[in-house]
Amino acid sequence: MSEQKGSTAALTLSTLAFTACFALWMVNGVLVTYLSEQGTFTFDEVQIGWLLGIPVLTGSLLRLPVGMLTDRFGGRKVFTGVLLAAALGAIGLSRAQGFWGFVAGSLGFGLAGTSFAVGVAYTSAWFSKARQGTALGIFGAGNAGSALCTLLTPSMLQSFTDGGKNPEGWRNVPLVYAGLMLVMALLFFVFAGTPAQTAPRQPSLREQLSVLRSVRVWRFGLYYFLVFGCFVALAQWLVPYYTSVFGMSLATAGVLAAVFSFPSGVVRALGGWMSDRFGARKTMYGVLGVCVVGCFLLSIPRMEVTTAGESVAAKASGVVTMVGTNFVRVGQKDYALHQVTGSESSWLPMVSTTQQAAVKVGDKVKRKQILATGTTTIRFAPSVWIFTALVFLVGIAMGIGKAAVYKYIPEYFPGRVGVVGGLVGVIGGLGGFVCPILFGYLLRATGLWTSCWAFLFALGVLSFVWLHAVVMRIERSPGAIEPAPGEEGRGDSVLPLPIPGATS
Repeated sequence: MSEQKGSTAALTLSTLAFTACFALWMVNGVLVTYLSEQGTFTFDEVQIGWLLGIPVLTGSLLRLPVGMLTDRFGGRKVFTGVLLAAALGAIGLSRAQGFWGFVAGSLGFGLAGTSFAVGVAYTSAWFSKARQGTALGIFGAGNAGSALCTLLTPSMLQSFTDGGKNPEGWRNVPLVYAGLMLVMALLFFVFAGTPAQTAPRQPSLREQLSVLRSVRVWRFGLYYFLVFGCFVALAQWLVPYYTSVFGMSLATAGVLAAVFSFPSGVVRALGGWMSDRFGARKTMYGVLGVCVVGCFLLSIPRMEVTTAGESVAAKASGVVTMVGTNFVRVGQKDYALHQVTGSESSWLPMVSTTQQAAVKVGDKVKRKQILATGTTTIRFAPSVWIFTALVFLVGIAMGIGKAAVYKYIPEYFPGRVGVVGGLVGVIGGLGGFVCPILFGYLLRATGLWTSCWAFLFALGVLSFVWLHAVVMRIERSPGAIEPAPGEEGRGDSVLPLPIPGATS
């Protein structure tokens, strides 16, 4: 089936608009960190977490109603409205005078986050089912806007503040983003077309919301909470992470954070192709496996542990006649004291063992009496490059996973892409809101920056187990059949009824 005329232009415009929106949506990750470091505002870790999450809250909670509006009024009008509203929010942010001013402005420009729900419905309407996964993957590559934000915003701050000499110059940064939103709104309204395929009858609100009773929708939401919500959180959280844990400058931290966010956004197109080629289920298996292993390794903190080591005991009674640095002599017998220092490694733990005499010359010792005590020190301090490599792999997996989740939606809910995509986006977006705040509280409670990775590891295990449990239930059920695309309810449970063999 050939694609509609104008589909390429529609995909290009929606991807560019989504990229711009995502860049604005992530701006607090750099802006708030900079203002805190410069002392312009005194935000603590928890307040920073809230300010990173608040724009995501707006973009998450409003995705569902915006998705429903898109199903009803079309993507061209709704996308233009979202861009204009986000511009007003960015202008409001430029006038903030303190924490609550930042809260108000962040709630406003957070509307940029609803652009995904609009874009999914708008883009999928232009393409056949065989190409929707790839098309949505290309559109989703607009997530790379977060990388553009972390790369460009530090330079803008440096320029507008004249290297810190003009502290109030930061206010020009949100104005630049507001201007970008206005330009994209004009381009989208003038040049974006309207897809030919439209619903013969506008669904009622009750019909639109009835799909929310499907367990499958909520399971997709959990997957998206991990691969999108946590991606959004990390795209911002990694900036203060690098500056605090590794002592990087804000500019360097932005570049290294982009190593996570930029490939994760771009590779979403690959995730769409993989989902078309191999199926969303197999793709999600691989994605969740990489996330679980990667987050487990990243959750191990930089640490130094000292514990009791191997001691030296006398093999016969006697008198200590000499105590040296590397030996203890009892009578005529020497007992060697080992001093073993492990080799430095950027990844493997370094183990060092030392033995120190516990007796002195003239002491009478008995057989099996301790002559020297041992101390073992385990030092684990992976380099920033090993850390970044693991973060890169997790980011790639999340990018592929985002496309895999949205491959499911137009297949199983073809007439409800806006509302289902909006709900899944709400759940995923809430991850982007909750996680920075949760990371801040975990850091305060444990004192460990790696506590965020421990949380993501647990979430990855939960998602993997749920996916696998559903697959196993299907295989154990005699004659179990995967519901055909478009059969929205068959084979799925409907809340609040018991689960009768849902599909993955």
